[in-house]
Amino acid sequence: MKIASWNVNSLNVRLPHLQQWLQDFAPDVVGLQETKLEDHKFPEDALLAAGYRSAFIGQKTYNGVAILARHSIGDVQLGIPGFDDVQARAIAATVNGVRIVNLYVVNGQDIGTDKYAYKLRWLDAVHAWVADELQRHPKLVVMGDFNIAPDDRDVHDPVVWNDDHILTSTAERDALRGLLGLGLHDAFRLHHDDAGIFSWWDYRQAAFRRNLGLRIDLTLVSDALKADAVQAGIDRTPRTWERASDHTPAWVQLAAG
Repeated sequence: MKIASWNVNSLNVRLPHLQQWLQDFAPDVVGLQETKLEDHKFPEDALLAAGYRSAFIGQKTYNGVAILARHSIGDVQLGIPGFDDVQARAIAATVNGVRIVNLYVVNGQDIGTDKYAYKLRWLDAVHAWVADELQRHPKLVVMGDFNIAPDDRDVHDPVVWNDDHILTSTAERDALRGLLGLGLHDAFRLHHDDAGIFSWWDYRQAAFRRNLGLRIDLTLVSDALKADAVQAGIDRTPRTWERASDHTPAWVQLAAG
């Protein structure tokens, strides 16, 4: 079961890319972030024609998340239970016995801002939600654009991306460690110790060509799935395409059964 996460940065713009990638990479489940589409504009029929059912929650211009699957999608949860949030940033569903939580984590703008405080509150709500999900669904994958680089291996310049910088601040990394502490594992790090492998590159300063990136797109697997996570990686190919998203897919392969 191949499960992937991709911040498409506008599904309206990137739909041809998504269709091509679904054909080439053939994932079983995909979590999308930043679809930036109201629900009535979501290309459900086009994706069904490509072989994928959809569950989604969106809004105009900003945010938006979706889960695509080759198989039936059940027990869909839109948004974080009990957390009053007008932003479409979270969705969960069950596919083939695996619970999928797909997140578009708040960026946070800058340390000390209202948006940064909102990010930390949002992450606290996710922590409580995931703890509950794990009780009910031991086979759990939490994925998405986390807008947090887990450690210095995941940034191109640790001097710049330090404890006082957004996406790498102490509070953000502590929140991610707290989530992992519930019994989750960064699937990529189960198979790769290397530094310098990224999933996001700024559009400016020829960042992709110079590999000035961050690894902020993650697939986290529960204890019950750790041994089944036989491969994991980042597919750079879509970032090379014309009018590409600034993110590229992160994925994990679960063993059959």
